[in-house]
Amino acid sequence: MRFRWRAISGPVLTAATLLLAMVFDRFIPAVSPAPLLVGIVAFAGALSGLASAVTSAAIAVVGAALLLLGRHGVSTADLVPLGLVAIAAAATAGITGVMRARLLGTFATERRSHATAARLSAALDQVDIGIVLLDAETRAEFINRAFRDYFAVPDEIADGKPPFVALMYHGRDTGAFELPADELGTFIAQRMEMVRIGDATPINIALRTGEVLRFVCTALPDGGRMLSYTPVTDLVRHTDSPSRADYYRSLRDPAGRRLIRYLRVAE
Repeated sequence: MRFRWRAISGPVLTAATLLLAMVFDRFIPAVSPAPLLVGIVAFAGALSGLASAVTSAAIAVVGAALLLLGRHGVSTADLVPLGLVAIAAAATAGITGVMRARLLGTFATERRSHATAARLSAALDQVDIGIVLLDAETRAEFINRAFRDYFAVPDEIADGKPPFVALMYHGRDTGAFELPADELGTFIAQRMEMVRIGDATPINIALRTGEVLRFVCTALPDGGRMLSYTPVTDLVRHTDSPSRADYYRSLRDPAGRRLIRYLRVAE
């Protein structure tokens, strides 16, 4: 036990209580300090841990025995209440000490988890891949810096845990997508449907800035989704074949009535 004020406060308070009890015992001999001593043991265990609580309990039991001895000597009848005091003090010391140790261990684990999450968040803010983590209700729990830059999402919006459909509408309203206005509704519906079912098929998204992002939705075990937006501008722009333009247009599904229905449900 390290001799700090937390560690010695329990034993010192226990000893002080016993001394006062011995003084007042001359005037009020019928009053027992046992409940107060057990409470002090609990206080010592909560404040400093098992060692302080056990020390306080030992002082309390020895002091209670001396108090009885000072009255009329320790008789057989006094052994029962003295034993009860010893059991109560020991049990209190053990319970409070173990509970405090577990609580401190839990706090330490949470601090390490928060530190790891903070480091991971800082690392994801350094990469050029847009990352969005959605919960099971498709609300954004984390949006990294790259995604915010690609789609011009202000920090106050990104930090407010917006639903994914709100992020898509923000991109539409800011003109982020390189698509005709009459196709944006279907495009957003397609993305919402992919996220809803956890479709991991890669999709290229062209932006007004000329950049192309490869969108991938990954289903997570807790029902959430991880969305990644990898820049593939050089790869796509240099390998696009004009002869396949009609095929790429067909992927847009301009009718998209079923997907529009899912979009309305999401709204």
